[in-house]
Amino acid sequence: MVAVELRWRASALTQSIATCVAAAITVALVAGRWELVAFAAPLAGALCSIGWQRRLPTVTVTGSPPFQRCFEDEQVSVGMTAVADDGAAVTLDCTAPAPMVLTHRPAGELTVQSSRWGRYPVRAGVRVCGRGGLVTGTGTVDAAEVCVFPLAPAQSTAIPRTDLLDRLGTHLTRHTGPGVEFADIRPYVPGDQLRIVNWPVSARRGTLHITERLTDRAADVVVLVDTYPQPPGPATAATERTARGAAQVVQSALRYGDRAGLVALGGRSTRWLGADIGRRQFYRILDTVLGADDTFEKATGTLAPRAAVPTGAIVVAFSTMLDTEFALALIDLRKRGHPVVVVDVLEGSPVEGEHDPLVHRMWAMQRSFMYRDMATVGVDIVAWPGDATLDQAMALVPARRRRL
Repeated sequence: MVAVELRWRASALTQSIATCVAAAITVALVAGRWELVAFAAPLAGALCSIGWQRRLPTVTVTGSPPFQRCFEDEQVSVGMTAVADDGAAVTLDCTAPAPMVLTHRPAGELTVQSSRWGRYPVRAGVRVCGRGGLVTGTGTVDAAEVCVFPLAPAQSTAIPRTDLLDRLGTHLTRHTGPGVEFADIRPYVPGDQLRIVNWPVSARRGTLHITERLTDRAADVVVLVDTYPQPPGPATAATERTARGAAQVVQSALRYGDRAGLVALGGRSTRWLGADIGRRQFYRILDTVLGADDTFEKATGTLAPRAAVPTGAIVVAFSTMLDTEFALALIDLRKRGHPVVVVDVLEGSPVEGEHDPLVHRMWAMQRSFMYRDMATVGVDIVAWPGDATLDQAMALVPARRRRL
C-alpha cells in the first residue's frame, strides 16, 4: 500500500463556473445589464468556497503482489486498486516503461509481459475530486515492480576445468579413486578394499588384482559480471548478452551438481553471492544480477572479495573489456590461483556508426594484442560472435585451461 502525493488544481467544473462568472460580469459592464450581477453572485460565492474546503481526500494505491518475478515473454498478473479515505471515486490508469506491455482486465487486474529482462515499475496514475467537485487531485506512484529474468538457452555450456576439488560430483577426471569409469588394473596392495578386487583377472594371474576407476568430482563456478558504465552504442547493447551468458553458465553448473556463485563488479560497489547448489540458488543469482533482492552481500573496492570466490573456484567472466579496473580484478583473481576465462561480449568496435575500414582494422589489432597480453598472465579471453552460441564460444578456450 503506497500513499499518492497529489497535486491539486481547479477542476473542469470550477473552470466552467469561472467562465460563466466572467462572461456575466463582462456583459453587465458592456451592455449595462446589471441584473446579470445577481446571476453571477451565487456562482462567485461557490468559487470563494474553495478556500473553505480544508479537508482533501488521501489516496492509497495497492499492488498485489507489490513485487513479481517472471521470465522473458512470460505473462503474470498484477492486481491494482486505488482507494480514497473519504470514499470519493478514484480514476486509476496504469502504465509501464517499454518494452513491457500491459493488458487491462476486469476488476483492476493487469497482465504484464516483457520481451527483455530487467526491472520494470508499474506506475499508477490516479485522479480524484475533492468535496464539492471544485478541485481535482492527480498523482503518479510506482505501486508495483516486475523483475523479468533473462531466459537462458536449454543447451549446456562447457565449463573450463582445472584440478577439481576433492568432492563427489559428475565431472570425470584423470585421477583414480571412487567412481564408475574404468581406469586400470593393478596388483592388490594391503589396505585395498575387497569389493574392488577383480576376481576374473585374479583367477587368471594367480594373485589378487584390483580395478582402478576414474573419480567424478564437482567444481565451484563463480560468474564475474562487468557492471561498469559503458559508452553509449554497441558497448551498452552488449550488456544484454552479459546477463544471458551469466544465466546460461550458472544454469549449466547447477545442472551438473556444481556449486555456483556470482560477483558483480562495477565502480566502488560490489554485489556478490556465495557459491551454493540447487534451483533456489539459480533464482538468487538472477536476483543478484538485477539487484532485485537483499539476499546478496555488498562490498567496497574494485576487486572481487575473497569470501566470494572459494579456493580452487573456476571464474567465468562476462565483459566488454573496456574498463581497466575490471581487467585488474581479473589479474588479481589469477594471482590467487583461480582459473580465469573471460567471454568478450563486445562484437566489433564500440564506436557507433559507419567508419573507415582502417579504424575497424586497427581496433581488431588492438583487441588481439589485449588478448595476447592477458593470456601471458594466465587470463584467457574468448570472443563471443553474434552468430555463435555461448557453448561454441567456450569451446575455443585453450586446452591447457581445460585439462583435468
